[in-house]
Amino acid sequence: MAEVPTALVAASGLVGGYGVARWSKKRQLGGAVLAVAGATAAQRWRRQAGGPAAGALTAAYVAAFAGSHPLAKKVGAWPAVFGVAGAVALASWAVADRRSQSLDRRS
Repeated sequence: MAEVPTALVAASGLVGGYGVARWSKKRQLGGAVLAVAGATAAQRWRRQAGGPAAGALTAAYVAAFAGSHPLAKKVGAWPAVFGVAGAVALASWAVADRRSQSLDRRS
């Protein structure tokens, strides 16, 4: 069975973390969703693309979370979250998933 792309894991962590925090009114619960998805993605990034790439993608994930807050003041909460999630997903696909998929096709 094929693995879920890391782009989807990371984007889901950002969107899901915000959604859980907003709807449950418990920021810690949303943070837990964000952290679990981020840790899962980081582990897979390391396996698929190596340590330096995983470090850069993890930094992008954290920066996206932090950057969504000031961005939300300008464009609204959901557009900010979807925007940063899309950016992280694109970076994840370009650095880890695309490489992994091309290697899988050669096998």
